[in-house]
Amino acid sequence: MLDQRLEAGLGQRREQDLYRRRRQVEHLRGAWLRVDGRDCRNFCSNDYLGLAGDRRVARAMSDALERWHAGSGAAHLITGHSSEHEALEEELADFVGRPRALLFSTGYMANMGTINALAGPDDRVFEDRLNHASLLDGGWLCRGGMERYDHADTADLATRLRSSEADHKLVVTDTVFSMDGDVAPLAELAATVAARDATLMVDDAHGVGVLGPQGGGAAREAGLGTDAVPVYVGTLGKALGTFGAFVAGSETLIEYLIQRARTYVYTTAPPPAVAAATRSALRIAREEGWRREHLDALVRRFQQGLRHLGLPVSSSRTPVQPLVVGEPAVALRLARALEGEGLLITAIRPPTVPAGTARLRVTFSAAHREADVDALLEALGRHLSGSCAPLTET
Repeated sequence: MLDQRLEAGLGQRREQDLYRRRRQVEHLRGAWLRVDGRDCRNFCSNDYLGLAGDRRVARAMSDALERWHAGSGAAHLITGHSSEHEALEEELADFVGRPRALLFSTGYMANMGTINALAGPDDRVFEDRLNHASLLDGGWLCRGGMERYDHADTADLATRLRSSEADHKLVVTDTVFSMDGDVAPLAELAATVAARDATLMVDDAHGVGVLGPQGGGAAREAGLGTDAVPVYVGTLGKALGTFGAFVAGSETLIEYLIQRARTYVYTTAPPPAVAAATRSALRIAREEGWRREHLDALVRRFQQGLRHLGLPVSSSRTPVQPLVVGEPAVALRLARALEGEGLLITAIRPPTVPAGTARLRVTFSAAHREADVDALLEALGRHLSGSCAPLTET
């Protein structure tokens, strides 16, 4: 019976401390939320600029609902593509320094659709070993097959590219790796890819709004334009605080994806009101540089506090700050202890991260205050003082 077989798999997950449970969020207020009946400081959100709760963004969505109502009603290629979608695409392209952009309903769909549109049966995809699941799934499902190179290792990538006889080689990487917070060596990757006549695709989900001039992303921070990074993916549900994703690149790339990206062609367009809210968030992200400055200051304060406590400090300069503890049971125990003090941090366990690297994944938002960071550090000092042995540098 199906249920018996599935229950066996679920039981194995429970025994390995890998079983996941949904949490019910009842209220959001800045850096605080009420979850399962408890008010907690939230240190596991991707709302890096604090825009998800900005009243101006909410007002833009509310105003657009009056005109556009709740849904788009169709796919982009039928009647679902509104003037709000069109305007947002133009503004996103300008934001990340590309000729055009194309909206997708989710980042997962953007990555899956783009990789499968660009990699045919005679092609090959090369991906960083620590890429996000959406990128890896896109590579595994593409017709040409995939190879994984060692994390951020341009020498290993060069060797693999040199030995490949594929007609076309697509190299895919995250810019900011979501579990470690480190930034890919984009300039070196771009040079390696260009030397082998390959194409570079980057997913800047955790860099858009956070890195680069006015938050224009990791590629702009590295000074890499469309020639060096022809395929650029970004998401709207993290630093921009709304929902959806986009791919940016040349006029030809975008027209090709409109024709060939199945996850774009065969799905309902996002609600126009979401596009209107995103346009508001984008303006705020560009104009209010204090949000990035404050975020950077919070990260520095956290790292300085960890050093003062004698705890390992990640090399990450982004809002993602991992505390690697090793085993899933340890991560779960620490997360529960912190939640008991009103500090919500997710315990990240395999298969999301490699075996032996379970962690607390701390993320910061411009909505946090210095007092929030200090409260977290005080609690970490208490709960990790007797559990430092499993901790490792990241």
